[in-house]
Amino acid sequence: MTLRPEYSLGHSEYNPFLFARVRSAPHGPGAEGDDLTVLSALTRLQLDPWQEAGRLADLPSDAASRTLAEALARLPELNWQAADAAVAARRLVALLPDGAVPAVPLTPEVSAARGGAADDPGAGAQRPAVPTWLVWAVLAAAALAVVSHLQHDDKHEPPATRSWSVEQ
Repeated sequence: MTLRPEYSLGHSEYNPFLFARVRSAPHGPGAEGDDLTVLSALTRLQLDPWQEAGRLADLPSDAASRTLAEALARLPELNWQAADAAVAARRLVALLPDGAVPAVPLTPEVSAARGGAADDPGAGAQRPAVPTWLVWAVLAAAALAVVSHLQHDDKHEPPATRSWSVEQ
């Protein structure tokens, strides 16, 4: 079974940056913690790590360092002072490539599943999805049509009259 494209990591020029250690995240006072990577830190801040890496790579080094330092300072588990975050951010930004890089290339399996070439990320791109509200509207109309067809309604038929003919 092939991995869905959104779960296919492949190789990215951002990997040295994203998998770099930010700092050990403490579990308690004075306790050693697990290593916190940039990938984990950005994810905890509800940012897409690869998009954020691309955005930072497009910025000048100083601006990227300030932006990353502000983001790292927002992580409560690090409990950093602004100076600590700035030092770590400069070190991490140095791992970024110069400028944004193309999208992560698809693996051959994913490319084959999409029906395109492995080196063409746009090959086999799917059509835009039908809006959800349109699908629900069509389903509701179909359900209404079925119910009205199956429902027996005497209101629209003329009343049945009995006629008694008396023959003499």
